[in-house]
Amino acid sequence: MKVIGLVLNALWLLFCGIWMAIGYVLAGIICCILIFTIPFGVASFRIAGYVLWPFGRTAVKKPDAGAPSFIGNVIWFVFAGWWLVLGHIATSIPLFLSIIGIPFGWANLKMIPISLMPLGREIVSSDDPRGFGVG
Repeated sequence: MKVIGLVLNALWLLFCGIWMAIGYVLAGIICCILIFTIPFGVASFRIAGYVLWPFGRTAVKKPDAGAPSFIGNVIWFVFAGWWLVLGHIATSIPLFLSIIGIPFGWANLKMIPISLMPLGREIVSSDDPRGFGVG
């Protein structure tokens, strides 16, 4: 299974992972420049790493995330989340147009929830019990 994951991640990186990661890194840099939005920048950098190499990992909700995460996610959505979602949609369209890219298009669309609400989530290995059954 690890060889398949390696191949999938390498193809993902080539076809869309690098471009989406660049978008997240740019969002993170902008957030860090604005000092008071550094927590958003950290979340953006965390997601950039996930977007670079997603197969074998998953995003799960933190059980202790509460109202501050929700409020932060609303702010994130307004200023960065919807731009990143548009990026996921834009990169999934050409993937869906090719036969070999269809699974990568679906994987790209599955990343939209963490793009919309990154706070209160963490990236875990798919082998981690917290990641079981969560996509």
